[in-house]
Amino acid sequence: MGNNAIVGQSGGPTSVINASLAGVLQACQMRNAQHVYGMQNGIQGLLEERIIDFSSIIGSSMEVELLKRTPSSFLGSCRYKLPDFARQPEVYEKIFAILDKLDIGYFFYIGGNDSMDTIAKLSEYGRQVNSKIRFMGVPKTIDNDLELTDHTPGYGSAAKYIGVVMKELIRDATVYGNKFVTVVEIMGRNAGWLTAAAALARGEDCEGVDMICLPEIPFNLDRFMEKVETMQKEKKSLVIAVSEGVKLEDGRYVCELSEDATFVDSFGHRNLTGTARYLSNYVAARLDTRTRSVELSTLQRCAGHLTSRTDITEAYQVGGAAAKAAFEGHSGEMVALRRLSNDPYQCTTELVPISKVANLEKKVPMEWVNSYRTDMTHDFITYARPLIQAELTPVYIDGLPRHIIMK
Repeated sequence: MGNNAIVGQSGGPTSVINASLAGVLQACQMRNAQHVYGMQNGIQGLLEERIIDFSSIIGSSMEVELLKRTPSSFLGSCRYKLPDFARQPEVYEKIFAILDKLDIGYFFYIGGNDSMDTIAKLSEYGRQVNSKIRFMGVPKTIDNDLELTDHTPGYGSAAKYIGVVMKELIRDATVYGNKFVTVVEIMGRNAGWLTAAAALARGEDCEGVDMICLPEIPFNLDRFMEKVETMQKEKKSLVIAVSEGVKLEDGRYVCELSEDATFVDSFGHRNLTGTARYLSNYVAARLDTRTRSVELSTLQRCAGHLTSRTDITEAYQVGGAAAKAAFEGHSGEMVALRRLSNDPYQCTTELVPISKVANLEKKVPMEWVNSYRTDMTHDFITYARPLIQAELTPVYIDGLPRHIIMK
């Protein structure tokens, strides 16, 4: 059994993914791991033997605290899809040879669906070759689409950012008193959890968004136009939240109707952009109204200044729980969050089989969408609001947040 641990980050970053990294790091150190290594740019960097030793980089409690409050992936990320080991065993032979050379006994991967696929494949290959290395998945994704966990670290902070920005955009959209349609594009390929978070803007001081379009619901341009036209007869300024992944009834993404070029990554994921721009132009060409499109883009996942304290605390906890489980003999599992109550909000961690998480997507329940398919119900608000509570202010130096970066 190896004495050292190694950790990597993969997929799209979040504002709290480094809190999970800090959780893994400190929990491994507390359990006397001789060395804790980091993969630069995930499994791809491991294959290239680009490895760092945390003992030479993170040495003080202040640096750990800065790590927790630094957005994006400290170690760098990748979107590398491991091949099936039956077809390309040489890839796995190389990975395990590198791990053996580093005397690795504990392997942690922080990420979403595709990252859990990596853990599933490595743990299964390890089982077949009788490796003693323990492989654990640490959940991360702003998309909130991992199965068997109540929610994922990263989602709460992204939802908080979306709720805040939507309130501010609604205030801005009403200043001139003219007819205006603002279409806001929010991340979410196949699951609409992020777009649903736009509903959090509604409150005593804010009327909220006027329409929410989720990828779970087939999108019809004619019905969309009818709704916009009807609503604008009663209210001049409209703010509409649309998922980047909304699809037409024939399965095409709305953004595919635009002339923007598209890109497909190694997992077959299309680079989605231009949905809001297309819809705002579509409305402007058919109605007597001004329009504008807003793409929140990567701001949703890197806004460290709007991090939810609940989110960053849970991100740290799942990292520590993964290390604890690995040192206790667990492998081929992911740490999940299990909600105990909403009021007061209480949540704990548990372990779930990685095979029941990898390559699966959790969609927004349709019972949490209103009958008109334009807004979220109170059940969603009850679910999401605890996740955005409280703030963890960055460490400010000379008026700007201080981050820790790889040198």
